[in-house]
Amino acid sequence: MCPTLRLLVLISITGCVELISVRTPQKHVSVTMGESVLLQCLFVSTEETTTALTIQWDFGSPSTVPQQVYYYQAGQDVITNSYKGRVQPPYSPGTTRNASISISNMQPSDAGVYTCQVHNLPDVDGQSEANVIVNVLEKPSAPYCSVHGDVESGHLVTLTCHSERGSPTPKYTWIRLDQTKTRRPVLGRATETGVLEIRNISQFEFGEYQCTATNAVGFSTCTIELSAEVGDGVIAGAVIGALLGCVLILLVVWFIAHTLKKRKYKQVNRSEANEMKRSAAQAQHPSDSVTVATPASNLHAEEDEPQA
Repeated sequence: MCPTLRLLVLISITGCVELISVRTPQKHVSVTMGESVLLQCLFVSTEETTTALTIQWDFGSPSTVPQQVYYYQAGQDVITNSYKGRVQPPYSPGTTRNASISISNMQPSDAGVYTCQVHNLPDVDGQSEANVIVNVLEKPSAPYCSVHGDVESGHLVTLTCHSERGSPTPKYTWIRLDQTKTRRPVLGRATETGVLEIRNISQFEFGEYQCTATNAVGFSTCTIELSAEVGDGVIAGAVIGALLGCVLILLVVWFIAHTLKKRKYKQVNRSEANEMKRSAAQAQHPSDSVTVATPASNLHAEEDEPQA
């Protein structure tokens, strides 16, 4: 084979070889909340030495800003503060060609995409990163049951059931419990979203109803009593509330009227006192200017007295 042909064959072979290849055996991983997850990342490099090996793990989700989880370079591990105490770094990745990490105490906020990036200079070409999608499973929280409508015969009654937390999204089922706590099927129309509609309810449908929220991790339940007393209690509560409202209004009106009456009484007393003072002043002014008149008979007696 001529040297030129050999060179062409070598170039063609070299062009088909990826200098570095990063892969993950599991693209999707599910983990229960509170447990640990292993994020696998394996790589192959044509460069035998690993003195320039770098490994980086990043995390991103639709609800959070992308952030770095772990970084490795020249035999040194760097773990982001928010992941310290939770991340287990890879063991001797230069010799094992294994860049896998594990994260403990997984929470719903840890669900998202984790990216493994590996570089081993001078290998700069090829598939240098791989993604792992992590789903954190959470048992449904205790659901909340409620009744909507008039609990009276012939009326439409709707029961609702909802869990605030749970991943995957829980599905809901309704059953009716008789006096012996035996499960009975419901006669209304139920949906997987937790809504149960009972049209033209009758006494045969009164009793205790139980809702169960279920997903791949577990289930939680809540119960509610459906009886005529529930409706009577609502009506009685409304009547009592209306009566208390009327009493409160009457007390407010009485207080306002009493306050106005008291002010008016003070004003009248003040006016009467001022009037009495003016009358007393007028009566005292004429008495000071009165002169005592001496009768004429007395004057004649006084003049005749020396002559006698």
